[in-house]
Amino acid sequence: MSSRERKKASIIVDATRYIEELKERVEKLNQDVTTLQTSSSQQNSVLPPQVVKVETLEKGFLINVFSGKNSPSLLVSVLEAFEDLGLEVLDARVSCSDNFHLEAVSTQVNKK
Repeated sequence: MSSRERKKASIIVDATRYIEELKERVEKLNQDVTTLQTSSSQQNSVLPPQVVKVETLEKGFLINVFSGKNSPSLLVSVLEAFEDLGLEVLDARVSCSDNFHLEAVSTQVNKK
């Protein structure tokens, strides 16, 4: 195996690990949402549905965030979460009427 092939393999392994880490974080966020919905419904208060989905693209990720209720700071909070995850938003569509929907294409920020 040549040096170039080893480097490519290493990049693929690193990317795969990063994708798995993102999937685990999304799963944890979904579990947190479910826990909040369960505890709120036990208090006779129902939270609107909230969903976060991540799809792997050839060079980045397609991230969909949906909340049945919109709040003024929700977009800022989502973008700050992307930044905390080391993601750069390349393209995004947002709807903030009665509910909140964000569809974003992002890529991992190269740390230097």
